[in-house]
Parts: sequence; structure tokens; C-alpha cells
Amino acid sequence: MYTRSMENLPPVTVIMPVRNEAAYIERSLGAVLAQDYPSDCLEILVVDGLSADGTREYVRAQQAAHPRLRLLDNPAGIVPPGLNIGIAQATGDIIVRVDGHCEIAPDYVRQCVRHLLEDDVEAVGGPIETIGETDEAQAIALAMSSWFGVGGSAFRTVKDRPLLVETVAFPAYARQTLQRLGPFDEEMVRNQDDEYNYRLSKGGGRILLSPDVRSRYYSRGTLRSLWRQYYQYGFWKVRVMQKHPRQMRARQFAPPAFVAALLGSAAVGLVWRPFRWLLGLIVALYALADVAASLSLGRAHGREYIPRLLIIHPILHLSYGWGFLVGLARAGFRFVAALAGRAGNRDSKPSINHHVR
Repeated sequence: MYTRSMENLPPVTVIMPVRNEAAYIERSLGAVLAQDYPSDCLEILVVDGLSADGTREYVRAQQAAHPRLRLLDNPAGIVPPGLNIGIAQATGDIIVRVDGHCEIAPDYVRQCVRHLLEDDVEAVGGPIETIGETDEAQAIALAMSSWFGVGGSAFRTVKDRPLLVETVAFPAYARQTLQRLGPFDEEMVRNQDDEYNYRLSKGGGRILLSPDVRSRYYSRGTLRSLWRQYYQYGFWKVRVMQKHPRQMRARQFAPPAFVAALLGSAAVGLVWRPFRWLLGLIVALYALADVAASLSLGRAHGREYIPRLLIIHPILHLSYGWGFLVGLARAGFRFVAALAGRAGNRDSKPSINHHVR
């Protein structure tokens, strides 16, 4: 158990930005309410994006038994404003962000507090165990936890050792760290943790991934929802890149490069035959990698998942890559429009001589 005396434990605020999480709120909020951290030192803020599926009603029903549970409104309905609303209302010295789609371990808060107080770090989180509730969802979970599926994302793939990382899921911060960094960027519909934690690292802050900080995340249940999720990841990654170019890693360019190569070779192949062979080579090499990765995961977790994995891996990569390219095009259009706007403003300015009579 935690070695500090009960009197010296810092107050903690858990912030849960949610919207329409009726299918998971009982488990996610229940896991927070079941923490082994002293209840009089633990404040829980559910910041709801005006849910219409019963999420709010469930939270209100729990408030009678848990007086330190509060329900706050987030009219914007997306995560960054929800986090900022929660941080502004929080009373804890340590702030823990928890997702409405996950379950944290009973000692999650206690372990986060221990690492922040005893280790030389400014943020801490842990590896997430991604699980699915159907065969399709479990296959999605396996792909999201594999190196071929998501690259070197440490909090998804490293589970056996502590290490310093660039970002973590469901992090804990000291309040003074958040005050120094400022609010979450409310433009970032996705990837807000990447952007925020890069700001922390850029300023010299250390982020710890520790295997004793444990959580479970429920994967998307359908291929359509998975495509939408990773398309948004790719799309908003461009905005992170615009703000912080050095945050990008080579692995993050692989999906858009793959999609661009497919589209480019297909387009040029319409008029020049060698590019048809190039397209075939690209598809063949990717298919071989997909088969090898799917067979490897199938041998480890169940051969019945192999047919689904053969489809899920391309969905992860194509959706992220296409989203990135669309985001890049959007950024280019906005840049050109801004330049045109500036030029138009200059041209429309009346000359001094026009007013001199």
C-alpha cells in the first residue's frame, strides 16, 4: 500500500470528459469510484458534452451516494473544452484525466500519485490493455495493440517495463504543471494529448510510462467506427504537425506515404504502364506484410481472428493515411486562402493620392 501517512496524501481530482457513453459509463465511472485512494481526498468531475443517451442521468443517480462526484456541462461536446472546464473547477493538487471508454485499475490514482511524488517526472500514465466485447471488436483490439497495426506507440505496445515516453493515455499531472502549460488546445478534436504532452516535453518535462499504472480500453466495435476513428487521428495529426513540426516521427508518415504511393502510381499508371507494375508491387509487398502480421497475431491469440485482422490492418493504415492527406490538403487550402486574403486587402487599400484633391 501507499507508504505516506493518511494526513500527507495530496487531494486528487479525476476529470472525465464524456459524451453519450451510456454503454460504458457504469464501468468507467464505477472504476473511478472504486479507487483505493481515500475518498475524502478524491474529487471526481464528470464533464459531459450534453449527452442524450442516459449518461447524465446515470451520473446524477450516483451523486447521492458519492458527494464528491460532480457533473459539469461541456456545451462544445468535444474533449479539450471538457478538460479545460474540469481543470478550472478542480480543487485537487494532482489532476488525473480518465476516458469514458476505459476502466482504470483500483490502485490507478494511488500509483499515479506515488510516481509524481517520488519520481522526477511531471506526468505519468501506463500501458493500456485494449479489449473487445465481440469477435470483431477483439480483432480490432489485437491490431491496435500490435507493432504492425500502430507502429511504436509505447502505451499500446510496451507493458513490461517503465520508460520515459513522448505521450501516455489517461495521464496524471501536478496542478502546477498544468498551470505552467496553460489550457488544452480547444481546436484539437483529436490528438489533444499528443499536442499537450509535446508542450510539456519541449519545456523539459518528463513523462513516465509505468507498468503498475494499469487500465483497460474498450476498442471500437465495427470496422466503420474504426475507420472514422483513425481517419480523425490522421486528419488532426496534421494540425499537431503545423504547431509542433518536431513532434512528428518517421512512423507517423508511413500511412500517408503508403496511401499517396497507391494513389500516385494508380493515377500515373493510367497513362504510363510502368507505374501499373509499381502499383502491383506496392500492393503485393503490403499484402505480404499484412499476412505475416496477421498470422503472427493469430498464432498468439487465436487463429479465428486471422481473417478479420487481414482486413483491419489495411483499415487502420488507409484511414489514418487518407485522413492525414485530407488534413494536409485542407491546411494547404487555408494557407493559400490566407495569402490571397492578405493580397486582396493590400490591393483594396486606397492610395494617398486618391484622397488628395
